[in-house]
Parts: sequence; structure tokens; C-alpha cells
Amino acid sequence: MQEKDGRYIFGVVKVGDKGQIVIPRDVRKQYDIKPGDSLMMLGDKNGIALLKTELFQDIINQAMEGLPK
Repeated sequence: MQEKDGRYIFGVVKVGDKGQIVIPRDVRKQYDIKPGDSLMMLGDKNGIALLKTELFQDIINQAMEGLPK
């Protein structure tokens, strides 16, 4: 694992026959990803990103705090 300014390179993963990838141990440890956790997949024209769903929900909750009810 290489780190620079809070950005990491964890290595390369391969996509299996069923479209699955294995999240490397260092990534799971760094981001506290455990079996059964849900991850949201986000993407744009440049690539994809995975985000724990509870973090995404926290972002949504913060964005909605200032909205009128």
C-alpha cells in the first residue's frame, strides 16, 4: 500500500468470471469493511468508486439538515 496526501494505491484486482472482485485485506482494514457491509458503487466517465452505505447516508442527512420540512 502506498499513501500520499491521504490517497492510496492498494494494488490491482482482477474481475472474475461472475464479475466479482476481491477487496484486498489492506483496503478492508483501512476502511473498516467487514463481511455483510453494504457498499454503494458510484461512477462517472473516468471510473468507479465504492463507498460504505452508512457514510453515503450521513452525507445525505447533512445535506438535508438545512432544507425546510
